Amino acid sequence: MADTGGHGGAPQRAAPSGHGGAPQRAVPGGHGDPGERGAAVRRAGEGDGTDTGGGDPASTRTVLIAAGANLAIALAKGVAALFTGSAALWAETLHSVADTGNEVLLFVGLRRSTREPDRTHPFGYGQERYFWAFLAALGIFLVGGVLSIAEGVRDLLVPEPLRSPWVGIGVLVVSAGFEAYSWNTARRQLREEARSRQRTLVEQLNRVSDPSASTVYLEDSAALIGIALALLGVVLDTVTGQVFWDAAASVCIGLLLMVVAWLLARRSKALLTDESAPPDVLDRVTALLAGFPDVAEIREVQAVYMGPSQLMVAAWVRLPADVVAGSAGDALRAVRRIRAHLLSHPRITEAAVLVVDPDGTDDAPVEPNADRTSTTP
Repeated sequence: MADTGGHGGAPQRAAPSGHGGAPQRAVPGGHGDPGERGAAVRRAGEGDGTDTGGGDPASTRTVLIAAGANLAIALAKGVAALFTGSAALWAETLHSVADTGNEVLLFVGLRRSTREPDRTHPFGYGQERYFWAFLAALGIFLVGGVLSIAEGVRDLLVPEPLRSPWVGIGVLVVSAGFEAYSWNTARRQLREEARSRQRTLVEQLNRVSDPSASTVYLEDSAALIGIALALLGVVLDTVTGQVFWDAAASVCIGLLLMVVAWLLARRSKALLTDESAPPDVLDRVTALLAGFPDVAEIREVQAVYMGPSQLMVAAWVRLPADVVAGSAGDALRAVRRIRAHLLSHPRITEAAVLVVDPDGTDDAPVEPNADRTSTTP
């Protein structure tokens, strides 16, 4: 799980001195109703090239290209599997069928996640994309992984000689070209996003807030490796006359897909369970607050993704001495200005500001399960 990396200790709560000793409750400074939050969600989805998620148009294009390529490949592999009787080709057919279905699930997630916030979902539907990506991972595991292994085991128990192996080899070579095009599209999107965030491609895969491109990239990477395994199995079966090679390739393809499904499910689970935003994102939020006139000290910043490129932020800050020395109204207005400043960033769709004690008397760490004063309406 990503940590908060370098933003101080556990969050502290206290009131500014002279305001009664109870925790200061921050009051929203904007975006307080679903309609206004909807504007923030739309702004977050438009993309400015600086966030981890990427814009919806790029993700939609990546998903649609992958779906078209996988559908054509599945049909071609299915015909070749019928001609040759190859277990590896049947495994690859199942692989491509699973991938096609997964792209459909990702597209559904893309569409449903852009719905406006409402009373039942006041922070929007952004996390729907994570749910559909999780279903896609299950599809890879069951349709691609389990059935491919079952086909390989069946071929080991009831061996069938290959027929017209060159048909299968030709189809696999052509399929590799389609898969490589889809893979390169997803790779370009991920590399552009990684470059804008000054990350490596591996870091981007582990930290991305939009699972669409990363799912397509990992699926297509597995597809290219699977095609290589299927080719190896068919060629060795043809050269040696041993059915074992073709069946073993089918089992290996199934195991590969299970690994990919686990990697995808793990990332979707992290996003669905509100894992902390990665350290570099927290650093940028901290930098946004640093130097703001109403912030004397930043004690802690936390953030989670409510959807691709949609951050919910909580900030524990100390107000300047002159504000603390003033009236409660002065402190309240300062908190509102801080929150409005956070919400001005296109990637922050909701923010909470909590004020800590200026004299440091509450510096003892708060237990993880301790009650915290909420600042959202």
